[in-house]
Amino acid sequence: MKVVAFFIPSYRAEGKSDFRMEMQTMNEWERLHQQAKRYQAEYPPGTRIMLLSMGRDPCPVEDQTRGTVKVVDDIGTLHCSFDNGRSLGVVPGEDSFRKLTEEELAEEQESGMTEDQGPVMGM
Repeated sequence: MKVVAFFIPSYRAEGKSDFRMEMQTMNEWERLHQQAKRYQAEYPPGTRIMLLSMGRDPCPVEDQTRGTVKVVDDIGTLHCSFDNGRSLGVVPGEDSFRKLTEEELAEEQESGMTEDQGPVMGM
């Protein structure tokens, strides 16, 4: 989305105009919106992932835990159900994760483990 302004905005004492600040906010929103759309296309519901590490979460899911994407929201967070029974949002850029390979998916199918049959811990 390219926006062209045909006037010179008046500058405030801080050095930025209201218009310029609004345009930066709109551009950032558009960038995040497009990024979320890419994640939604890349990680549709049912995609299997492996969490490599979590960022700053106070109660992180353990590293190397596998999970299933349930939904990617409008800001790009992957909401997942993990095989250890936890459900948590994975934030691209904060958390490190990857899709399972075809070989890993085949191994899961051979072992008979599905998202509903995985080990469950908790209440």
